[in-house]
Order: sequence, then C-alpha cells, then structure tokens
Amino acid sequence: MEWAYDGVSWVLLRWHDLWTKVFGSDNGFLATDWAWVLAIVGVVITLRIILFPLFVKQIQSQRAMQKLAPEIKALQERYKGDRETLQKEMMELYRKEKANPLMGCLPILIQMPVFLALFHILRRPDPGQEKNTTLYGWTGIDAGPLSDWNSYVHAKLFGAPFWSTFLTPGDQLADVDASALTVKLVAGILGATMILTTFLTTRQMILKTGWNEDPNQRMIQKVMLYGIPVIMIFSAGAFPIGVVIYWTVNNLFSLGQQQYVLHKYPPPAQNAATKPPKPGSKAHEQMLQEQREAEQRRKELAPKPGAKPKQAPKKPAATTNANGSDSSTGEVKGGPGSGKNLSRAERIARAKKVSGAQQASKKKKG
Repeated sequence: MEWAYDGVSWVLLRWHDLWTKVFGSDNGFLATDWAWVLAIVGVVITLRIILFPLFVKQIQSQRAMQKLAPEIKALQERYKGDRETLQKEMMELYRKEKANPLMGCLPILIQMPVFLALFHILRRPDPGQEKNTTLYGWTGIDAGPLSDWNSYVHAKLFGAPFWSTFLTPGDQLADVDASALTVKLVAGILGATMILTTFLTTRQMILKTGWNEDPNQRMIQKVMLYGIPVIMIFSAGAFPIGVVIYWTVNNLFSLGQQQYVLHKYPPPAQNAATKPPKPGSKAHEQMLQEQREAEQRRKELAPKPGAKPKQAPKKPAATTNANGSDSSTGEVKGGPGSGKNLSRAERIARAKKVSGAQQASKKKKG
C-alpha cells in the first residue's frame, strides 16, 4: 500500500499548497481551515476525473445487462437443474453481448485503496506524535509551525480538529484548544450526513437502473443499499473528521455525476419508471425494436412447448441373400442379427440352410 500512500499524499499536498496561497496559513472564518477542506475536495475531484470513463462504462454495462434480462431468464428456465451448464451459457451470453456483471462493483473496488490510503494519512498527525512526521512527502515538525504536519494538526472544521474522531478523549483535544463537545457535534452531524449520502447514492442508481434479474446481482444490490450504511453507523465514530469530509464530498459528487450520466444514458424504456415515450417518436420506435429483439432471443433460447424427444431412426429389416447371409442397409458387420446373439440350435439350422443353398446353386451351374 506504500504506492497508494505516496500517491494520495502527493495529490493532497499539491492541492493544499495551491489553496494556502489563496487563504493563507491561518484558520479562516467559522473557525475552519478552508485550505485543508478544499485540499480534501481536490482529492475527490482528481479521483472522479480519473474514474469518469470507467463510470460511463459501468452504466453502459448495466444497460447491456438489463437488455439481456429476458435471455437470462429463459436460460434459467431451460437449465433449471443443471447449474454448471447454466453458468457456462450465461458467460457465453455475456461474452457475446459484451456485458460484464462485475462492472458495477469495479469503481468501488478502485476507490477503496484511495479511501484506505487517505484514512491512514489523515489519522497519523496528532499533537502527541513526533516520529516519522516526514513520511509520504510531508514536511515534519522540525520545519516549523508552517510545516505540513503542524498545519494539519492545528487545522479545524468549525472548531473540530481534522485528525479528531467522535471518540477522541477531551485531554488530547485540549492540546490544540478544542472542545470535546464541539468535536462530537461536528463529527456526529458530518457522520450522519456521510451515511445518508451513501444510502442516497446507491438508491439513486438502483431506482434509475432497476433491480437486477440475476438473484446474485440483486443480493449485491441489497447489500450495497442497506448493508454498507448499517456498517457505517457503527464504524463512523472511528473515522477522523478529515476522512468523513472526503467520504461525504465524494458522495455528493457521485450524486451529481450519476444524475448527469443517467440523463445522458437513460435506462431502457421498458425498465424505466418514467412515462412511456410518445407513440410515433424515435424513442417509441426504439423501445418497440428492443422489445421485439428481446422477445425473439427469448423464444430462441426457450425450449419448445410440448416438444417430444427425438427418437432414433428404425433400422431396416434384415434380408437374406442367396447364400443365406443377412444383409441390411447401413448394417455393420457383426452387429445385431449377424449370428452372434443367436442360440446354438439357431446357428446350426442357419448353417444347414446355407449349405443347402450352396449345393442347389452348384447343381444349377452344372
């Protein structure tokens, strides 16, 4: 994770250097160091710009998954008792239609190292820490009161230090002239906002795209919608205020970004919770075309109703040649009827019959 610590720290400090030139090094109005607030916002902006193309691909992949819903349902009905074959057929369908069911989780998986790196970096500075203050490109305590370390230790949001948490004891806060009550109020309100915006961000996406037809994907959606906010209720108290600022601002950017992308790439009309398009319009024609294609693919994959299993063609009846041997069209020598499955008495009778036929043939030639 060292690469993530160095990268996130470098972006954070570059944004802080920029805003320090604008606001100065002292706490501004409302007892808030806006240079550090905007530096954290800058990290969010940088990450969102990098992930925006991936976010668009995520939406496009989800659209493809929605269009494949009828085919997936038909495959599930066709291979209901054969899970292995079902998985192979579904993977082949995803490959053919260029849909990736895991794309919905990919942006979150990429954001997690950034969050963990920022969590590690922003919880390190505190008044009692005097070792390793120059890690990850920071200027340490030896550089004076304007160093990155000292600046962040004394930086506050509405009077609450950035490094403090809801659980930080009052004696530690007294070293930077901060009140425990102020920290709990700021951390509590900001933590509640973080949890609410996390829920709204996931809910916005699900309402716009609809619940996935695949049971496994639907379970993931439910965990994302309800599970993560519940976990955050118990874990938000351990997050430094600087990290809570990052998460809350990141959620607000996600809400705005999703609204833009979902407007530009709307869900399929048949799955949208909006008013159907006007008959005769291009949107209406596209909706009808998509419905016809989906129905056609569903019929091709679904088993034929009332279809009987194909029976093997009957073999032609055996005939006896002049020499008494059996012959049949396409019959393999040594197969059924060749004499191997006959009893001893039947084989003797057949041999006599063949011998008689051969003698009669010789008499005629003579």
